[in-house]
Amino acid sequence: MLPNTDELTDVLLDLAVPHQDIDEAVRLSRRVTSDTDVLRILEKAVADVVQDMGRIRGTTVDIPALPDASTATARFFPLYVFVAALPHIRAHHRERGIPDEVGRRTLADVGRCVAWYRRWHGTGGLLIPQWLTLHFHGELYQLGRLQFQRSRVDERTGASIAAAGLPQRPQELGLAVHVPDFMGPLTPQAVERSLALARTFFARHYPEETYSVATCESWLLDPQLKRRLPKDSNIVRFQERFHLAHPPTASEAREAPEAPEDMEPVRFVFGTTDVPLDQLPRRTVLERAVLDHLREGGHWYVGRGWFEL
Repeated sequence: MLPNTDELTDVLLDLAVPHQDIDEAVRLSRRVTSDTDVLRILEKAVADVVQDMGRIRGTTVDIPALPDASTATARFFPLYVFVAALPHIRAHHRERGIPDEVGRRTLADVGRCVAWYRRWHGTGGLLIPQWLTLHFHGELYQLGRLQFQRSRVDERTGASIAAAGLPQRPQELGLAVHVPDFMGPLTPQAVERSLALARTFFARHYPEETYSVATCESWLLDPQLKRRLPKDSNIVRFQERFHLAHPPTASEAREAPEAPEDMEPVRFVFGTTDVPLDQLPRRTVLERAVLDHLREGGHWYVGRGWFEL
């Protein structure tokens, strides 16, 4: 199920795994291929990832942990799951006529998650492997600066769209927009290019699906950022593309108050939540905005928004 060690090196390079992690990943793969119990877990995990390939599941799939989750092999185990699933997603890409460069850039998110793991923990591994199950199921694609997920509009966003007079309803198709890290500035020009690519891509490769709205759920859409950042900042200009979904009414908020997500911007801006806030750097306007808001007693929230495609 896994390539031999020589071929595995090439596959890891194709998935943009950082060079400093390749030797360890190749070495540890031998422990996987020589252990029948681990291979059984691997086969089941791959089957779960690729089941109903291309169908919109709308949820990620959990990658199982090995019995001894503290070992180095366990840290890299999710990586081997995606290596083994690679032939399945490549077959789906070929079936849909998806260009090789789009598939390659999409699946390079594996390398980003390896880089994130090292940034977070200081060792090799794979962070948030369940996120990558979308890529390996044909549900998410990297198109320019942004990632786009074939999905369905949630209830709250759908209500906001309907209130604006559009025919879109909850649970109908929508393209979920994601903003990956390690991809340079989020300039308006880069966003426009991604949107143009997305309109063409999904009409060509998933013609049976009609996407008339794009949605986003992110800390980047917290309206409080507008009060903390310059009006011409890339984040503010990105946020202004969206109609923000209405927050709960006062009575709804009392019954089910929204939970703050204070660590979301901290995690993405600083790459860690383990460092005390007063020890984090204050080099950029965004870093200072995130920290000052929390220091003054404020909270950050995940915002939801949409716009017409």
